[in-house]
Amino acid sequence: MAVYIQFLTDALSLGSLYALMALGLVIVYGILKLVNFAYGELIMVAGYTLFLLGGTPFPWLAMAGVAIIMAILTGIATEYVAFRPVRSKSVTAVLITSFAFSTLLQNAALLFISPRARTVPLPEIFSDTINLGGAIIPLRNILTIVVAVIMLGIFTYIMKKTVLGLAMRAAATKFTMARMLGIPANLVITSAFAISGLLAGVVSLFWFGRIGSVVPGIGLEPLLVAFIATVIGGMRSLQGAVVGGFLLALIVTSFNYFLPPELLKFRDAFTFSLVILILLWRPDGLIKGPATGQRT
Repeated sequence: MAVYIQFLTDALSLGSLYALMALGLVIVYGILKLVNFAYGELIMVAGYTLFLLGGTPFPWLAMAGVAIIMAILTGIATEYVAFRPVRSKSVTAVLITSFAFSTLLQNAALLFISPRARTVPLPEIFSDTINLGGAIIPLRNILTIVVAVIMLGIFTYIMKKTVLGLAMRAAATKFTMARMLGIPANLVITSAFAISGLLAGVVSLFWFGRIGSVVPGIGLEPLLVAFIATVIGGMRSLQGAVVGGFLLALIVTSFNYFLPPELLKFRDAFTFSLVILILLWRPDGLIKGPATGQRT
């Protein structure tokens, strides 16, 4: 019984992070029809913010708040620097500027901080454990699940009950028509990048709670995870992003638990093979999003 409880909490906590990361990626894709390849660097920025504030007398919650704000500001800066000047041009131009902004942030970390891993300050609660049905569960896993449920609830409310959410959903469905009806395009797009940064900032707290350190290239893995999860769930579906995140986490956790030790080093190969099978069965993802108009 303890093994099943451990497995369930591990899968749910990892799935919570994957789902939030996938949402942060798909909310921008839904409007612009473009993948933000600088998305992983939002997590890097939040990590280095925590590191730089580690020697200050501020309480950890205050440092976490500043880290999230920095992720939001970086997300907005991504839109202003990498997307807005060229988003009406070719897709290639936007992709190149997105990659360029990602590389710029990584090299800034290399130049002004350090190429070596730096320890991120974490509160004691992240290292505490609890006994749940005989299973020793890290308390950070429980916190991850609780925070993710709260964030998903807030996100759902914003998207379904607020004017901003309705405008973003309209823009994702038919951007040109939404602009003709008076929806401010720049505000909607900037808001999408800000929400993406918020989700990345929250994820970063628990992501670094697992690994404990930050390096300039730390954003690559979250970007790949978010991209794979959105592809599995459906690139145009917010619900699909959540489903894809939890499904990917279930696959990864299952292989961690049930693969023989000698095969664990091939875990990624097994994971991608299963992802390919899912896409052969559902090429558009598990949940099909709304029909979309032209990208702007």
